[in-house]
Amino acid sequence: MKDYKAYFIIPEEPALVYQALTQQDTIELWTGEKAIMQAEPGTEFSLWDDDIVGKNLAFEPGKKLQQEWYFGEQDEPSIVTMILHPHGKGTSLELRHTNIPDDAYDDLVEGWNDVYMASLIDFYSGEG
Repeated sequence: MKDYKAYFIIPEEPALVYQALTQQDTIELWTGEKAIMQAEPGTEFSLWDDDIVGKNLAFEPGKKLQQEWYFGEQDEPSIVTMILHPHGKGTSLELRHTNIPDDAYDDLVEGWNDVYMASLIDFYSGEG
């Protein structure tokens, strides 16, 4: 199992970035794909038309969200934590993803950088 940590600058205020990460309609706008999301702990979610599925664990409006991502049978859950910090250029998003299966790590890191975060940044940059 591996862990991944990264920081991304999103050119929008934290409250709107939080909305983009937690509101189903907004998620569908920036991903261009079907999503299922409720900003309530214990609810299951689906992003990118079921490419990413899991359970919502915790929310702090405008500041933080935590999810468990499903990778099949695992001894320890794979946890994604996103913490939003105000930044001079909008929002600094701190990403921590723990307990990533070794065989999924490279694809997952590429997905975080080149798809998930790139799409979110493009959405707020007006480039998407």
